[in-house]
Amino acid sequence: MNGSPTPTVVLVHGAFADASGFGGVIGELHSAGIEVVAPPNPLRSLAFDAAAVADAVRAIDGPVVLVGHSYGGAVIGQASADLDNVTSLVFLAAFGLDAGESCASVQGPFPPSLLAKTSAPTPYDAPGAPNGPDLYITSQFRETFCADVPVDVAAVMQATQRPLSLAALTENATAAGWKTKPNWYLVSRHDNAIPPDAERFMAQRMKATTEEIDGSHTAFIAQPVAVAAFIRKALGG
Repeated sequence: MNGSPTPTVVLVHGAFADASGFGGVIGELHSAGIEVVAPPNPLRSLAFDAAAVADAVRAIDGPVVLVGHSYGGAVIGQASADLDNVTSLVFLAAFGLDAGESCASVQGPFPPSLLAKTSAPTPYDAPGAPNGPDLYITSQFRETFCADVPVDVAAVMQATQRPLSLAALTENATAAGWKTKPNWYLVSRHDNAIPPDAERFMAQRMKATTEEIDGSHTAFIAQPVAVAAFIRKALGG
């Protein structure tokens, strides 16, 4: 898909959303002549989702900078461990898990985020997931997830949200690609979905090149120019 030595940027979305939220970032990267792929993240289980993303990355001819938002960070961390063409990782308000950790457990030492109060399980099992329900944000969607986007945009995002299976949230990672690859981390200071201090902890543990942005959990939607500029710093990684 890309025979150029310039890396392809692969954007991996997280829970409660799809890849369309990267629209502004994609436009900025395209304007700089950078190829972008934003594959769907199934949100079914960590192992399954990481395998799906890994297959998409292996199909790319050339180097890749792998970018994950939120739960997408857990996915790229696991997927990248066995991907030789991934040159660097970028975490956007994302989970950087060590082997043996889950998205739920790594947040344990920190005060619960608003998401813990505003999400709820379905009364039915998650289709295609190993077991258990799906999770949706059922109240205060904009405040929890995307407080810095316009109200009408948040309303569409809420209506079209893609659920995360409880299995994906609680499944332990089995690999941590960030241990062997250069990585960057963008902390969202006003994140109500992942505690900002948990983000700082994960970034410090990864020895990531770290910056902070005055934004919500989805700061990349409200501030695509700044986030695209941050991603570009990893292209030489």
